[in-house]
Amino acid sequence: MTSELLGHDVHGPEDAPLLVLGSSLGSDRTMWDPQLPALAERFRVIRYDHLGHGSSPVPPGPYTLADLGNAVVELLDALGVTRAHHAGLSLGGMVGMWLAANHPERVDRLALFCTSAQMAPPQNWLDRAAATRAHGTASVADAVIARWFTPGWVQAHPEQFAAHLAVLRAVPAEGYAGCCEAIAAMDLRDALPRITAPTLVVAATGDPATPEPHARVIEAGLRAGGAPCRVEIVDGAHLATVENAQACTELLLKHLTAGTTPGPLPAPVATTSSAELYDRGLQVRRSVLGDAYVDRALANANDFTRDFQAFITEHVWGAVWTRPGLERRERSLITVALLAGLGRAEELPLHVRGALNNGLTVDEIREVLLHTAAYAGVPASNTAFAVARRVLDEIAAEG
Repeated sequence: MTSELLGHDVHGPEDAPLLVLGSSLGSDRTMWDPQLPALAERFRVIRYDHLGHGSSPVPPGPYTLADLGNAVVELLDALGVTRAHHAGLSLGGMVGMWLAANHPERVDRLALFCTSAQMAPPQNWLDRAAATRAHGTASVADAVIARWFTPGWVQAHPEQFAAHLAVLRAVPAEGYAGCCEAIAAMDLRDALPRITAPTLVVAATGDPATPEPHARVIEAGLRAGGAPCRVEIVDGAHLATVENAQACTELLLKHLTAGTTPGPLPAPVATTSSAELYDRGLQVRRSVLGDAYVDRALANANDFTRDFQAFITEHVWGAVWTRPGLERRERSLITVALLAGLGRAEELPLHVRGALNNGLTVDEIREVLLHTAAYAGVPASNTAFAVARRVLDEIAAEG
């Protein structure tokens, strides 16, 4: 669409692994300021502005997601980058998925924050594009930014809020409208199984634009193609990387450095109240085991079992599963191996499903059970294989 390169900046050591950051619709590359110091210590960070945003060119719209993605490819070509990690929020995540599906050889690891594979209905986006062209981006800014942050965060951070609002209002109307039209026409659901990059998907509890069900659609599509994937839920609204910067930075660093020589582990979990541990544990328990199972377990609790349900939610899921030393998929791997080795056939089906929810593949579960045979005995592994096969058959029947 244009011969000009996207606006961008580069930070970090020249010989460090490469990381590309894409921002949200209506924002620019400064959105990643909270993450930049930590990321630039470990990575060569390339931040870019979307077509029509920030210091990037503003060709006439409508744009397509391919236009936005190809503009990133042209930038990386100009910088001599053939392969890199990619992280994006909202529109940046959509571009990241398009790149990973259409140029898989160029994407190492992928991180997707508060984003979606499809944003229906398209007419909402076409109406917003028309309003923006008619009256300017400032005319929609207040309604848009209300989705970006929770009211409590806005009240506590008035200067940061004002800075983000100023960036949004300054986006050229044609650029904002063109990107709205790209989102209106976007449907990445069929492309997700083509993605091979290990992927982190992060949703936010207070995000009205791309809530957790959007993340689960992405997760299902990635799992259908066999890509390693895990979903994490953080507090905050749509711009969670700003509102909950520390949690998002830690998740991103852990994902991008998985399999590399580890640095110091994150600081231990701070002292937390019993209620906070319970709430955090309930969230993780639901994420791993599924809402239906957890709802049944809690509904079936009585005076005899209620304390036990509270105990495992608080102390197992809230205090152990949330520790920073291992990823959830690693904890699932260990749990499946232990349950198989100990012959806990009644608990194993639950955690086979949980392992799939945490991003383990069927092949990885098979390897865990083979490894169990070597160290815990063939009979235990034989039982575990039978249990796991029954669970996988059930999942296949469920579709």
